[in-house]
Amino acid sequence: MENLYPKRNILCIDLKSFFASCECVERGLNPFTYPLVVANKNQGDGAITLAVTPYLKKQGVKSRGRLFEIPKHIKYEIVNPKMSLYIEKSKEVVGIYLDFVSEEDLHIYSIDECFLDITNYLKLYKKSDMELAQLILDTIFKKTGLTATCGIGPNMLLAKIAMDIEAKHNKNNIAKWTYEDIENKLWKIKPLTEMWGIGKRMAFNLNKMNIYSVGDLAKYNKNILKDKFGVMGLELWNHANGIDLSIIKDYKKLAKSESYSHSQVLFKDYNSENIQIIISEMVDVLTQRLRFNNKLTKSIGFGIGYSKEEIGGFYHTIKLDIPTDSSYEILKYCLIIFDKFYENMPIRKVTISLSSLQRKENVQLNLFDIKEDGNKKINDTVDKIKGKYGKNSLLKATNLLNDSTAIERNKKIGGHYS
Repeated sequence: MENLYPKRNILCIDLKSFFASCECVERGLNPFTYPLVVANKNQGDGAITLAVTPYLKKQGVKSRGRLFEIPKHIKYEIVNPKMSLYIEKSKEVVGIYLDFVSEEDLHIYSIDECFLDITNYLKLYKKSDMELAQLILDTIFKKTGLTATCGIGPNMLLAKIAMDIEAKHNKNNIAKWTYEDIENKLWKIKPLTEMWGIGKRMAFNLNKMNIYSVGDLAKYNKNILKDKFGVMGLELWNHANGIDLSIIKDYKKLAKSESYSHSQVLFKDYNSENIQIIISEMVDVLTQRLRFNNKLTKSIGFGIGYSKEEIGGFYHTIKLDIPTDSSYEILKYCLIIFDKFYENMPIRKVTISLSSLQRKENVQLNLFDIKEDGNKKINDTVDKIKGKYGKNSLLKATNLLNDSTAIERNKKIGGHYS
């Protein structure tokens, strides 16, 4: 394995119980001995616990639960979230990372999690990767009062999983995995939801294929996985086998290609039960624009913004093997990203972006194009009718549901896709 894939020294560092720890540091409290919960007090017992201190986690209290789920015998303090504080603390920590590595070797994954490629710095600091990781964690604690955990691996994937699965259980908060640990550590992960990148719905689908552990997934026929889940199926197989060829520097390259994007701020809170209507309508708008301009996309970006009473959201991209303008394909990948990263919080914003666009005539015809020719004829006919008579001239049944925004939105933006 080590001869087949690059071997680098990657750190994945996560700030432990970040929001709750920031609040404790501001108050001069120890998050490992003090019961503090970050939640919106105005929402009552139904408020989501955005973060809890490690002290409460040891007592079984979970982050991203509800206040009423905390056992009555546990006493705790509730504080309202302060995003400005968390952003400021995050910037402090990023500044510490940049004291050790250059910006091109740092990838900010989220407000409390980063990847560092320290491969070219070990000789400079005359330290092993374990020693340099320990120095960085010690510096974070000394300068900010925040405790961090760190995973070390030969690629970003194994560094992330080492951090998620093992580091938090070690006294020094550091765990190192190599390619040699794949069979004994990575393959032992069960249930599948413990694996980075596998959400509940994906785990359910894999379970139906008699795949219950990462080892089961690693040994499964990757061609069957790709046929069923598309490019994500192949990624699942690669990850189950510890394969990740991405490099931090790749994230620094700015996308130069043309892109189409659509972002919608919603007039009420949505959830996993009704948001698919909105996502489907937005995909229809974008794919109609693709077809109108004779373009195909090879990169799909999808993001969710939570209600202002909550904090955060996510945005991630998927690169396709074969460019497409298919509403079905693009919707499928948007929902895969949604299932992977959604945290069961009220949704107020949806963003979809299609990039790496190519002109249709420049793409070689493939068997999938031939199989889907009937759908393409239907799409072309629908596009022509809407282009001539307006976007509300033809509607899906779901457009008539109360949660749909298509009809009102179409009235505002008119009938052209250019």
